[in-house]
Amino acid sequence: MLTYSDMFERELRKFITTEIDRLLENVGHGMGVADYAQYSKLVGEIAGLRRTLEFCEEARLFVNQQR
Repeated sequence: MLTYSDMFERELRKFITTEIDRLLENVGHGMGVADYAQYSKLVGEIAGLRRTLEFCEEARLFVNQQR
């Protein structure tokens, strides 16, 4: 049985992963990329979202150690 926190983390990870996939598709196909500045912005967003997933993992490990 998943706790509320586990369900929240799972759903948050799904949303973040879906957004990363969407941004990667846009960058990969050139959709929505008008110039290098826009490309850099999208790549930065992807990097930030990936870092957020890493923070989720670190937070989960920290909470589990506190139990």
